[in-house]
This record gives sequence, C-alpha cells and structure tokens, in this order.
Amino acid sequence: MKFSRMKKWLGCSVAAASLVASTAALAQSTYKIAVAGPLTGSAASYGEEMRRGAQQAADDINAAGGINGKKIELVFGDDACEPKQAVSVASRLIEKDKVQAVVGHFCSSSTIPASEAYAEADILMVTPASTNPKVTDRKLANVLRTCGRDDQQGVVAGNYIADVLKSKRVVLIHDKDTYGQGVADATRAQLAKRGIKEIMYEGLTRGEKDYNALVTKIKSVNADLIYFAGLSAEAGTLLRQVREQGLKTQFMSTDGAVEESFATTAGGKPVLKGVLITFGEDPRLIPDGKSVVEKLRKSGFEPAGFTLYTYAGVQVVAAALKSANSTSGAALGNWLKANTVTTILGKKAWDAKGDLTSAAYVVSEYKDDGTYVRVSK
Repeated sequence: MKFSRMKKWLGCSVAAASLVASTAALAQSTYKIAVAGPLTGSAASYGEEMRRGAQQAADDINAAGGINGKKIELVFGDDACEPKQAVSVASRLIEKDKVQAVVGHFCSSSTIPASEAYAEADILMVTPASTNPKVTDRKLANVLRTCGRDDQQGVVAGNYIADVLKSKRVVLIHDKDTYGQGVADATRAQLAKRGIKEIMYEGLTRGEKDYNALVTKIKSVNADLIYFAGLSAEAGTLLRQVREQGLKTQFMSTDGAVEESFATTAGGKPVLKGVLITFGEDPRLIPDGKSVVEKLRKSGFEPAGFTLYTYAGVQVVAAALKSANSTSGAALGNWLKANTVTTILGKKAWDAKGDLTSAAYVVSEYKDDGTYVRVSK
C-alpha cells in the first residue's frame, strides 16, 4: 500500500475509532470528568483548591439537572506537580477510568506532557491554572485554559515595576520550574523593553527550606526590588528569610503566591503587608460567583487562589458536553473556541489556540490581615 493511501486509511481508522468511543460515551449514564492536580506533595494546597472547586461545581450542576439529564461523576488524579507522574495519571484516567474530559492539570510542567496523552486519546483538557505559553502555543484542538498566560503576566509586572515602582536595581528569582522560570523570563523581557536590566537573576530549588545563602547574596547587591516567580511555599519561605535578615526591600511575586500557605510559610499574615502580586481580579469579588463563595465559606473552606478557576473549568466542560453532542476532545474544543460560556468568573471566550480572548492581569497589594487589594489601574 502506498504511503499516502496508508496514511489516509490510518486517519479514517482513527476517526472511526474516535466516533465509536464518542458514541459509547454518550450512551453512558454519567459524564466522567477528571480533576488532575497536586493532591499530595509541596503544592497539595493548590490541589485541595481544585478538588473543592470542582466538587462544588459538580454538585451544583447535578442539582440543577446535570448535563442533558446525566450527572457528573468526578474522578481525581494526583500528579504531585511531577511531570512523569502526570503522564502516568493521564494514562490511568484515559485507559482505566475512561473519562470524557479533564479539568487540570495545575503545574505547567505537568500539564504540557499530560496534554499530549489527552490529545492522542481525543479527550478535552481545560486547565484552570497552567499559564506557560507552550500549553496552548502547540495549538492542540483539545486544550484550553480558564486562566491567563505568563507572557501577559510578565508585561503587567514589568510595566508596573518601571512606571509605578520606578525600580532600578531589580533582583529576579525563580523556582527553576516551567511556570516560575517562564514568568520570570517574561518579566525580564518586558523590563528589558523598558530599559531596565536586572542586577541579579537566580533560581532556587523548589521544596528546600533554607534560602539564607541566596538572601545574603541579595543583601550584598543593594536591591530595591525582589521579584519572585514561583509557588506560595517557596515565596513565603524566601520572604520570611529576607525579613529575618533585616531587609525591608519591596517584595513582588506572581499568581503562584495567592494561596493561603504563602502566609503560613512567611511566618504569619502580618509579614505579607506591602507585598505585591500579579493575578486576575480577586475571583471572590466577582459578582457572578457570590453565591458559590458563600456556599464554600459556609462549609468551612475559604475559596482562595484557583478554587473558583477550577469551578469555572467544570462549567466550561459541562457547557461543551451539553451543546456539542459529542465527547470528542477536538469537537468539544472547537465548539468552545466558537462560543462564549457564562461562568462564575464572567463570560469566557477563546481564540484559536485555546487562550482566553480577555485575561487581564492586575497588580494587588497584601494587607496585614492576609487579604489583598488591587493597586494598579
């Protein structure tokens, strides 16, 4: 058989198999939606946010009649923010659990390899938190997100540093992970465009507890801004040790530092006073999600960080399953890219890559009670 004919035959076979799988899935009594993220490990608090947000969304949708009369059945996958484990989790969700869609993963370094497996299996993946550009720049039909991108965040951070803080001696620190280094590099690039060259660019190791040698080095260069790109545990530990060494230098971080463990590892909420972060508008203040925030708070859980982004992710998946009449990841993804979905974060629409058409980052400042308020225009 000639190669061109063989390729065409294989393509038809894959399409036919996908159609059979999609038809079988539609015949099931429930829709299985996976929630994949770090349920254990140093980033487990983010996984708990995802679990809580997804469960509340599923409960609310099921109480309202489900999706075309079918209930949502959640399946959880723990990747511990480890790329190899993420691929293993994806394989299990596809082959054993036979899920129809995935909300996740959390860390970009996990999402990128896992998404390849979902693409091959033609399963929709909507990440509520992975901001690295590579997640969507590969233009996989089945991949979308309900959050912004690192390059968008870096522009906002760089401009605020240049225009408002007017910093001249900037130290850039990242956690060597796909996410952390990605945001640091995007901020670095924007600073360069604004004529600011950092005086120090360093990476720290995620999970370590002692960054005092790094802090001593920072102290020696007389910085007027310390910018850290990474997750809450490392952000808090670095901030605490910076303050313990007597440095009152302005500290700025990213959307990875919106989780409550930031205050815990920093040594208490008052330590956060004056710290700046880049994030979207505080999702807890968006009117569309008021009732959900109240429900979660009544249950004893504060819906900080990415809780509501995950809730919105389940809403997005449910909307596609309801309207596309298919469980094909490509078909669901294409439907979403052609339509607007109402979520608790407001109305969402996507471009051809799967990025939000509007994902505005703002700069907020922490108060001594652990809350933060917007300070950028």
